[in-house]
Amino acid sequence: MAIISYRNATIKLDENSYDPAEDSFLLADAAVEHTKDGSRVLEIGTGTGFVSAVLRANRDVKLIATEINPHAASCARSNGIEVIRADLFAGICEKHIFDLIIFNPPYLPTSEDEKIPGWLNYAFDGGIDGRSAIERFLKETCNYLASGGILLLLISSLTGIGEVRKELEGYGFQTEVVTSVKCSFEELVVIKASMHN
Repeated sequence: MAIISYRNATIKLDENSYDPAEDSFLLADAAVEHTKDGSRVLEIGTGTGFVSAVLRANRDVKLIATEINPHAASCARSNGIEVIRADLFAGICEKHIFDLIIFNPPYLPTSEDEKIPGWLNYAFDGGIDGRSAIERFLKETCNYLASGGILLLLISSLTGIGEVRKELEGYGFQTEVVTSVKCSFEELVVIKASMHN
């Protein structure tokens, strides 16, 4: 089993889970920067638990996560993350309200013939336009977000940064790109979304 260390956190990896890459590091850094001690945090689709583990190593937060891939959920638990095996918000009671919700969705535009077999497809497959999981996420988000709470959403230029910001704004969020990095064929960005006051 491979192990990586980053920002005071040591994280075990699993061969059946998405290994942390540029997007994971970018989102982890943004989460540490935009989270206050004492925050109630939900990470949707935690994977190995990398972002949550880095956040917990640097901030005093109450954190829970969800993950659909059973191998990844098990790996996240081995990294000390309280994780519910579920699709998006399934398994989270609506009475649970969070100050911060983090999501690194499957954001790659994916046609039927580009799908990969097994659980790993959930980490990559964003549907035809790369936004299918994001759209499902946004329909439920407001049920779980505290007044004054924020979302941190990692997406790619391949997903359509302007289109995702427009969708967020359609749900009443103010949006800003708080960090970005250029990779070989795309730009990765973290969008911070907060409700209009």
